[in-house]
Amino acid sequence: MKILVATVKPFAAAAVNGIKEIAGKNGHEVVLLEKYIDKSQLLEAVADADALIVRSDKVTAEVIAAAPKLKIVVRAGAGFDNIDLEACTERGIVAMNTPGQNSNAVAELALAMMIFMSRNQFTPGTGMEIKGKKLGIQAYGNVGRLVAEKAKGLGMDVMAFDPFVPAEKMLEDGVTPAESLEAMYGQCNFISLHIPATPSTIGSINYGLISRMPKGGCLVNTARREVINEAELEKVLTDRPDIKYVTDVAAICQEELDEKFPKQVFATAKKMGAETAEANMNAGLAAASQICNYFNTGCTKFQLNR
Repeated sequence: MKILVATVKPFAAAAVNGIKEIAGKNGHEVVLLEKYIDKSQLLEAVADADALIVRSDKVTAEVIAAAPKLKIVVRAGAGFDNIDLEACTERGIVAMNTPGQNSNAVAELALAMMIFMSRNQFTPGTGMEIKGKKLGIQAYGNVGRLVAEKAKGLGMDVMAFDPFVPAEKMLEDGVTPAESLEAMYGQCNFISLHIPATPSTIGSINYGLISRMPKGGCLVNTARREVINEAELEKVLTDRPDIKYVTDVAAICQEELDEKFPKQVFATAKKMGAETAEANMNAGLAAASQICNYFNTGCTKFQLNR
């Protein structure tokens, strides 16, 4: 089988070598399409691919239509909003992600952002410590649990809200289950977002929630840009000059936010939550292994479009 690795942002060389080694041991060929600059290059490359590995690259209905032999596509990472699951399902193509492989990298970044904002973006002036502060985690999945673990190690009081995770599980981890999302925002000095972009979450982080935060509150977004209602975020920042927002996914209006609220807002130059050597390796190797397991045994453990 031919496995196409299509990445505008390439995997590290060690990860590529690992992908090739896993595929080779299972009798498969790996073809690379790296740093491509036009969609036509991807459409041409998938024409004879049996499997596809991507990072943040968009696997649209057009890409699916151009790949008549495609049987499986794996997003090397947790988020999968870049894959058209409906188009995959219509063609009988299995779509997967690699949950948990980037989690530690994202969790470390979230904590680093909290410290960065607490210390006035490392500019002169008196900052504050995060020890003893209350952290609210929105979505208690792989990343959320790691953020909680690390935050507790730094002396933070951790609360979480996730309607899909039993309160007993949070309590076992020493995390306080929030009675409601509104209650959590109203109590926490920091809120760390780990929700996916879905019809129910897009634009859901709005004025009503953010404005509930205590004085000096800081919203941390290492999730998705789309979950933020940007117009209402700007209104909160205007009405509450004590509120801060730090993000790994720049807003559409990021330049405007930076200009209006330089002491309240910070965005990384590019999404870097998973940009560590370890996460790069873990996600790439997991993607290759999942493809080989699917071809060898039909394993669909991480299938998204069941």
